[in-house]
Amino acid sequence: MLFNSSEFIFIFLPVVLIVYFALNKMRLIKISQTWLLMASLYFYSAWNIYFLPVIVTSILFNYSIGTTLTGSFKLKISKKFLLTFGLVGNLAILCYYKYFNFIIDNINAVFHQNFNAMNIIMPLAISFFTFQQIAYLVDSYNEKTKDYDFLYYALFITFFPKLMQGPIARAEEIMPQLYSLRTKVLNWKNLSLGLFLFSVGLFKKVVFADMLAKWTILGYANLDTLTLLESWITVLSYTFQIYFDFSGYTDMALGIGLMFNINIPQNFNNPYFAKDIQDFWRRWHMTLSRCLKDYVYIPLGGNRKGSFRTYMNVFWVFLICGIWHGANWTYIIWGVMHGIASIINRAYKNLKIELPLAVSWLITFIFVCFSWIYFSAPTIAVANKLALHCINFASFDLPKIYGFDMRFRASGNTWEIYPLIVLPLMIIFIFNNFFRDKLTNFKPKTIYSVYIVLMLLLSFYQIFKPDYSSAFIYFQF
Repeated sequence: MLFNSSEFIFIFLPVVLIVYFALNKMRLIKISQTWLLMASLYFYSAWNIYFLPVIVTSILFNYSIGTTLTGSFKLKISKKFLLTFGLVGNLAILCYYKYFNFIIDNINAVFHQNFNAMNIIMPLAISFFTFQQIAYLVDSYNEKTKDYDFLYYALFITFFPKLMQGPIARAEEIMPQLYSLRTKVLNWKNLSLGLFLFSVGLFKKVVFADMLAKWTILGYANLDTLTLLESWITVLSYTFQIYFDFSGYTDMALGIGLMFNINIPQNFNNPYFAKDIQDFWRRWHMTLSRCLKDYVYIPLGGNRKGSFRTYMNVFWVFLICGIWHGANWTYIIWGVMHGIASIINRAYKNLKIELPLAVSWLITFIFVCFSWIYFSAPTIAVANKLALHCINFASFDLPKIYGFDMRFRASGNTWEIYPLIVLPLMIIFIFNNFFRDKLTNFKPKTIYSVYIVLMLLLSFYQIFKPDYSSAFIYFQF
């Protein structure tokens, strides 16, 4: 079930909301929380019922260790050993489902063996719910969590708005809200703001990301014949596609959370306006960056042990970031690219080198766009081919212009690409900044109702097309 599907928008979400607040109004608090947990588990298992035992087992395993670490149960085992056991258990499950066949394939390739890969189906969102629970165990070890009720802990992990793609929240951010009685009362302002955010996110995904996806697919499908300009159209299409796709999901998640009076942490802050690569990672997938900093970078020593050690810690963080995203060398190369760029960025800052802001922004943006090639390509060979096309100035050729049409010439066919893509992209940035400013002191107004209706109508127009089906990019992680 997708956020951008008609069954979610018109059936699942309204039913869950109505029943949830009806139960709360009758002061059946435990039942209402159980209802929300069951709805979240149904939402997850609707993809594949065989995924359900994995997430349930993971929750039971981590809750048992976490409550022991907080002192709820007295065992003659050191906390450090218990934490290590929990971390190893989580990583073992993640490695089995996500990386086992990748490891086997690479062993076969390097040592010329013929070990058989297993028929393993990776559970959806395993990286997200595993990372959240690893953070919970570490926080429990550091005495930053409390003795939580199992029902509320399970709901914290499975809460359906953030389950599939995050944001990666901490227990201390969500659990107090789940316990609070204020979140059990229908709040019309939160409902209005939630609907507004959901509409913004749906519009980003359905109108912008899905439109750009067609051009990304077109570029990869005709890779051999791309000119320099067509190659960069492909790269820029994916650059904005992944942003609108992922930030759209996050806006929808934040909006749904607000409908239930739950504030989910922000995950994006205009990342393509970043002035350098460090700034980019403070703005892109902010909750993942925070987790990597708090649970990898700082435990490795952070910047406390000299420049060389700092650079190595940065490199390891981004290598892990690449591995976390997927069992493919393309993700690892993408992570290494960002690690090296971050090291260079830190080095010239240490040398007190200052670049003009516009130059610094342009370098950062071009690098981020170029690195997305390795993130989006299915193999290194495909990524290398597109990357070479992007620097092959001998293939530069201005497409013929017919009115407002540009010709994307490939394999003898003519594909129409509208240069007015620039206009909606500019609008969406203004749109994003404008609405972000309004969210601080949001008050339901007629004009917002107009915005919501327009965005929903445009989105529904796409959703109700007979052949419409579009999953989110980050679902695969």
